[in-house]
Amino acid sequence: MPLAVPVAEKLDIPWGIDFLPDGSIIFTERTGSIRLIDTREGLLPDPLLTIDEVAHTGEAGLLGIAAHPDFAQNPFIYVYYTYQNGSGLANKVVRFRMQDRKLLDEKLIIGSIPGASIHDGGRLKFGPDGLLYITTGDATITSFSQDKNSLAGKILRLKDDGTIPENNPFPGSPVYSFGHRNPQGLAWDDKGRLWATEHGSSAFDELNLIEPGKNYGWPSIRGDEKAQGLVSPVLHSGTDTWAPTGIAYFEGSLFFAGLRGQGLFEVTVNGEPALRRHLDRDFGRLRDSVAGPDNYLYILTSNRDGRGAPNEDDDRIIRINPEKLK
Repeated sequence: MPLAVPVAEKLDIPWGIDFLPDGSIIFTERTGSIRLIDTREGLLPDPLLTIDEVAHTGEAGLLGIAAHPDFAQNPFIYVYYTYQNGSGLANKVVRFRMQDRKLLDEKLIIGSIPGASIHDGGRLKFGPDGLLYITTGDATITSFSQDKNSLAGKILRLKDDGTIPENNPFPGSPVYSFGHRNPQGLAWDDKGRLWATEHGSSAFDELNLIEPGKNYGWPSIRGDEKAQGLVSPVLHSGTDTWAPTGIAYFEGSLFFAGLRGQGLFEVTVNGEPALRRHLDRDFGRLRDSVAGPDNYLYILTSNRDGRGAPNEDDDRIIRINPEKLK
């Protein structure tokens, strides 16, 4: 297989992607649609569902998606999206039951996450512990990140039904870590460690190693700065800008997508972290990176999000052969 093969084209700002047990791909478009790429039929022409409540403005809209890890017994799809909440914006996570290519029985998992036209976080992932992890942005109000009573600027952890795990670091709270600005990627390595990518302010984007209850410093520190009780990033972009988003772990490395960075960034994590850059501006802005069940990487382009220079095939889902990256 060549380095890169398009899987789907002419999409409407794809944001998040996951796989079903049969290898089918389910993904979101930021404008409000949940879509399916069937293993036999390819991209279905019509969405599984279009959520009318989605408020698509700026960076906000229909964002992350995750299939239940035990999908055969629990055929649930989880999505994160922005909605109008009174005179402002908020974010929520909802769950649907999937049956015969329909998404039914909407259930609220968590709501009233502060929102804005930017800094909404939005990534959903189930961890090795079977729990649901959710990234939230600071909704442009930096003080939210340090307020453990606010859901903004956090990584949250919940059970699959939305209840709070008994072993969360703050009793009775969904907050797993705090002090985040706009985290948009989550992945676990082969040692069970949780990694997150985070957008910095005026560069200083971050790759963080997440531990329960820890404070990741926004807005008090960034880059190489250190302070008592605050966790500095494992890597940061310095005065460069990655604008890092979705992240995948594959064979000893983390692969994260870059929006303004317009590339796929690889960080080796088994040993001293080292950064490499792939696909340098080959496909424009990249939004998500996931490892598929077929041992290929899948990336989403984000050239129709108002900040890119789309060509006639954008936006796309692209299958990447990781052997060709070596």
